[in-house]
Amino acid sequence: MAEPLAVPAAEVQRRFALYQDKALTQPVAVTSRGRPRVVMISVEEYERLRRRDRQAMKVEELPPDLVEVIAAAQPSEESRRFDDEVA
Repeated sequence: MAEPLAVPAAEVQRRFALYQDKALTQPVAVTSRGRPRVVMISVEEYERLRRRDRQAMKVEELPPDLVEVIAAAQPSEESRRFDDEVA
């Protein structure tokens, strides 16, 4: 996904149709006081992201760097209270 185009909210309000069209090809970050507040994206990109959130993968399909991160992960101290449930 391309880097968002940062645009002040007032500019988006004045030229909404223009930025709506731009959002079809790249994210448009709508800013307020110089900080991003919301991002406009195409429906296709939104649907792609929704599908990705629900995607289940086999371990063999995971990228190697993600497998390494998972393998190195350590449980938090708080989670230790559940140790007797999985032993």
